[in-house]
Amino acid sequence: MKDPGRSRAERAQLAMMLEVTAFPKPGNVDRCHDYHDTRLEHFLASVLAARPALDDAEAGRTGIGEAIRQAVILTNSHSGGNTHFGAYILLFPLIMGGGISGALRRIEETTVDDAVAFYEAFSLTEVRVLESDGLDVKDPESIRRIREEGMTLRDVMAYSAPRDMVCREWIDGYPLTRRFADRLHEEGGGPGVISRLFITLMAEEPDTFIAKKFGEAAALEAMAMAQDVLAGRRSIQEMDEECIRRGINPGSLADIAIAGIYLALTEGWQWD
Repeated sequence: MKDPGRSRAERAQLAMMLEVTAFPKPGNVDRCHDYHDTRLEHFLASVLAARPALDDAEAGRTGIGEAIRQAVILTNSHSGGNTHFGAYILLFPLIMGGGISGALRRIEETTVDDAVAFYEAFSLTEVRVLESDGLDVKDPESIRRIREEGMTLRDVMAYSAPRDMVCREWIDGYPLTRRFADRLHEEGGGPGVISRLFITLMAEEPDTFIAKKFGEAAALEAMAMAQDVLAGRRSIQEMDEECIRRGINPGSLADIAIAGIYLALTEGWQWD
């Protein structure tokens, strides 16, 4: 489909919509199955509700931390819980910076106030964190430590990067986002392309959301299952059913896929 000159905010919404409706994406909500507490319509409602925060970011009316906080508040109006927190972390620098190089400049310019706003946003979600993370989003002491040590939002992401692949994208320069976007350009549009590339990414990278929820072994097992799918040793439907049954959902890779779709859209990729 030819892009009719969409704004960055519109492309971000389209990226979130294309990712969640892609099928199949083993373990994640898609257009053919839900989780009991989070359904497809919760994701789509969040895509719509986030628009004012996306517009403000594009217009330069807010910092990255406040943009994330605003988006979380706007999308907390339903019972489906957090749907796009990790995606917001990746999308807002890209929206504000116009691409990866600009995003990295904006990340370098983040402030202590950005970090505080981010922690306030984080405390409003039910995002899983490791007990050993140290900076507990539920503990006011963490905010005091951030202010006393002068930690910017980039510093906070660097602190979490060894344990969180979304944070690691900020620090390493969006390599997985770039990889996903490049593959979209190579593959073109058409039915099933996002699902196929998502499975490929799963086969290459252990998802840190799974690791936080079930342990590193489970993340490696999910990666091995995706490798089996690519090698023809297991069907994607079998993998999907097993992941859903066990509650294994590669949420961090989904966030990176959203950022990759957004980047590809800004570079002229057309979906059909």
